[in-house]
Amino acid sequence: MLFSAARTLALRSGCHASRVFAASFTVSSRRFISIKPLYTAEATSTGGRNGRAVSSDNVVNVSLSLPKELGGPGEPGKTNPEQLFAAGYSACFQGAMGVAAQKLNVKLPEANTVHGRVHIGTDNAGGLGLAVELQVQAPGLEKETIQKVVDLAHTICPYSRATSGNIDVKLTVI
Repeated sequence: MLFSAARTLALRSGCHASRVFAASFTVSSRRFISIKPLYTAEATSTGGRNGRAVSSDNVVNVSLSLPKELGGPGEPGKTNPEQLFAAGYSACFQGAMGVAAQKLNVKLPEANTVHGRVHIGTDNAGGLGLAVELQVQAPGLEKETIQKVVDLAHTICPYSRATSGNIDVKLTVI
């Protein structure tokens, strides 16, 4: 029964049924696998990709619209999960760069930026998959120095660690 429900959910959302089943099983059998939570973010979505997402403290309260490229209305003034992921990943990665720079005794310029792009498209199995590009700028630092910071940050950033081996992530120093 659980597998059947997970498979149906997977097909509707474009995920692989085995991944959804494993996630459902893991969540129901134990709460955390390998971390001791220091902070927990919570949000509730209603209406799927053409709905609304609201954080538990209501700081994030956004209307969602499926992009036109994916067959949706792409309504102006509304966001989508890929934009939210790009914002979250780029912010997290920039924070990890700060930690990496400290470890390498590098002073990051205040004007450093991380521009995130999240791509959604078909994968080799015919399902939907994601790919990420992070473009890093650090004016005033040599490209070789910032590349060392970026490489170390990629091993520190929780988003990078979570996506490792699951999606393609391209890091570019500009």
